[in-house]
Amino acid sequence: MNADLIGSLEQITRVVGVRGAMVVSADEGLVVAESSMEGIEGAAVAALTAGVVSRLARATEAAGRTPPAFVHLQADEGSLLAVPAGEELLVVAVTDPAVNVGLVRLELRRMAEHLA
Repeated sequence: MNADLIGSLEQITRVVGVRGAMVVSADEGLVVAESSMEGIEGAAVAALTAGVVSRLARATEAAGRTPPAFVHLQADEGSLLAVPAGEELLVVAVTDPAVNVGLVRLELRRMAEHLA
C-alpha cells in the first residue's frame, strides 16, 4: 500500500474526534485503504458510504444539480463524512459527535484533491 496514501489517512485521524478514515471505491463500495478503524466495520462503512453518495448523485442529477461535494450523515453517536475524489474514489471519516466538522472536511478535501 502506498505510504503517501496511509500518511494522508493518518493526517485525517489526527484530528481530535476522528475514529477512523478510509478511501473507498465509489462504484463497488470496497475499502481501498483505511487507518485506525478499531471497533468499526470498515466493509460496512464503505458499502453504506458508496451507496448513499451514489444515490445522492443520481437524485441531484435528476433535479438538474451537480453532485454533492461533501456528504455528512449525523447520528447520536457520531458522524460519517465523505468527499468524492474524482469519479472513482471517496475519502471517508467516521467521527465522534463533538468533532470539529469543518476541520475534518478540510482534511478530507485535501486528500481528495491529491487523489483526483
